[in-house]
Amino acid sequence: MNWREVAVTVSSAGEEAVADLFYQLGCPGVSVEDPSLLKSYVESGAWDYHDFGEISLTGTSVVKGYLCENEELQVKLEQLEESLKTLLQRFPDWVLQVKGLTVKEEDWANSWKVYFKPVRIGRHFLIKPTWEEVEPQAEDIILELDPGMAFGTGTHATTSLCLEALEEIVKPGITMFDLGTGSGILAIAAAKLGAKVEAIDLDPVAVKVAKDNVELNQVGDRVRVQQGDLGSVLSGQADLVVANIIADVILMLIPDLKRILKKEGEFLASGIIEHRSPEVEEELLKHGLAVLEKRINSGWVLLRAGWQD
Repeated sequence: MNWREVAVTVSSAGEEAVADLFYQLGCPGVSVEDPSLLKSYVESGAWDYHDFGEISLTGTSVVKGYLCENEELQVKLEQLEESLKTLLQRFPDWVLQVKGLTVKEEDWANSWKVYFKPVRIGRHFLIKPTWEEVEPQAEDIILELDPGMAFGTGTHATTSLCLEALEEIVKPGITMFDLGTGSGILAIAAAKLGAKVEAIDLDPVAVKVAKDNVELNQVGDRVRVQQGDLGSVLSGQADLVVANIIADVILMLIPDLKRILKKEGEFLASGIIEHRSPEVEEELLKHGLAVLEKRINSGWVLLRAGWQD
């Protein structure tokens, strides 16, 4: 199968908005190359191992979306073009350039690996790509990972927000539902903290990747990965429900929380671009959930919610 890689160079302030456009088009993969973020990781010491050399700041980011070259491609490209024109009208000072090329599936699955390096998240998590070597510290919780074509390397703000929250919330013995598991990184992290996890995803590619990563991390006794949606796969209630997806999908999931989340349980919602957060918060309140905490990282929001008394 061939894919059209559409690369949009945009002023750094607009990277989240452009990424959201790709997600709205149903892109199964979106990547952001942000020199300033890369430089901040290197200078902060979050990346203990890197070989990028001198990083030049350009004031722009490159947001790449991947669209299947099928009968829907032209319509989606036209929708993207119109949406980008609207962004330029709203923000005329932004740099906005677009280019596209055809890539084969195997190229897409491997070309980004140069940007995925070992990274520390929170107090103890050390995310280690399978092809990298590290020297762990005594208290490190290593998450061995090969995301393949599934979302979730841990370096994106949405995933790192979740990992930091899991480190604080998860207690040994709790049950967790991971909705839209992607690479399985959150399910694996929770399992290594002592949780019992049911992880689901609609994408068969993501399910395969997640199962491989569960096996790689030797947490198969604590994590079960299945393909399907809430109604067809999950039964019972969990102490913690996590959805690191996008705002539109989270809005659709919220009405189902009454069935799958225990009365004393908590819901973590991430993958929400900051300007969509009020909409999600309103929907949570509408269905009886109070927002207990709101975290923001690089324009992305994580909401922690629990049932109101």
